[in-house]
Amino acid sequence: MAPLVRVLRPDDDRSSFRSGNPDLDRFFARYAGQNQFRHHLGVTYVAIEDGFGIAGYATVVPSELRSDLFPQVASRGGASYPMPVLRLARLGVDARIQKGGVGGSLVRFVFTLARRMADEVGCTGVVVDAKEDAVGFYTRLGFAPVGTLSGESGDKPVPTVMVIPLKRMPPAGS
Repeated sequence: MAPLVRVLRPDDDRSSFRSGNPDLDRFFARYAGQNQFRHHLGVTYVAIEDGFGIAGYATVVPSELRSDLFPQVASRGGASYPMPVLRLARLGVDARIQKGGVGGSLVRFVFTLARRMADEVGCTGVVVDAKEDAVGFYTRLGFAPVGTLSGESGDKPVPTVMVIPLKRMPPAGS
């Protein structure tokens, strides 16, 4: 059964969440609430599993992607211009239940948000900066790489920018 996905609340206890990635855990514990409730930089959604609590989270922000990097939706004409997208900024699943479908449920929920955003303010798809070990996960969900946008940053690996246009997203409920 798919988890309940809802918006993060100020009183949600995030202290016991452990994804196995210290950066994702630190963001969720310290900054997700600040970014959402104080700075209005993004919105975090949590997956709630019965008897478990917060099983995972996804943080989204409105963004844009150059049309020349998004050929699936760019119009003919060659001009590069910004295309509105929903950026999946963070995705974390508690290590105790990884590979149980929570991550996929959260991404499908993000697809629902992108469709809603398309209807209300405009959106052409979802983009994510996938870490090397997550590229396969996003590929299975329909994302495709669009290329490197900038050079390497020295000690950190360059993420793979991946995108899925609205028209390639699986139908809601699948």
